[in-house]
Amino acid sequence: MKHKIDKQNWNRIEHFEFFRKFEDPNHGIVTNIDCTTAYKNAKDLGESFYYYYLHKIMKAVNSLEEFRYRIEEDDVFCYDTIHCEATVGRDDHTFGFSFFPYNIHRDAFTQLAEEETVRVKNSKGLLLDNNAARIDVIHFSAVPWFSFTDLKHARNIFGNKGVPKISTGKTFISDGKLLMPMQIEVHHGLIDGWHLGQLISKIQELFDEAI
Repeated sequence: MKHKIDKQNWNRIEHFEFFRKFEDPNHGIVTNIDCTTAYKNAKDLGESFYYYYLHKIMKAVNSLEEFRYRIEEDDVFCYDTIHCEATVGRDDHTFGFSFFPYNIHRDAFTQLAEEETVRVKNSKGLLLDNNAARIDVIHFSAVPWFSFTDLKHARNIFGNKGVPKISTGKTFISDGKLLMPMQIEVHHGLIDGWHLGQLISKIQELFDEAI
């Protein structure tokens, strides 16, 4: 479900109209997330750290209204629920697009994500199906082969719907903490730096939760 934003009474209308005219209206940041507790929790529970932390990220995204805004033609809509479109790597070093439906319950989310991962791994090509065209998603990718301090995505700058992109890199130890680089890219007409700060804080809060 979704509802249309009343642009006439929207405090971001000038920001939206200004940035939507940019050739590239996206902006973003790279930061390090402390995943010491989250990693330990996942291992203590016998769960995949990947699905464990991805569910935390999706929970944070869904908790903040601005990250549920999407652009459809000249209007902005707020979706009730945002899902995850993730890249899944294969043994032949290609990848396909997957769709992980969000569920507030981590076990249900993980089960469907694992099933979808198996499906994509056993397929070929990009899998540009109907789910790949959805905009009630974030675009997620994990690059566990290296850490990073910057990251640039390939993207079609035309028809930007405001879908956020989130990527994670290889974890590393610093001052006794397990850190994970995270890149977040968003449409400036919908989201500013303050909102990015709110998302990062929420992600860190969820990563620090006790079991």
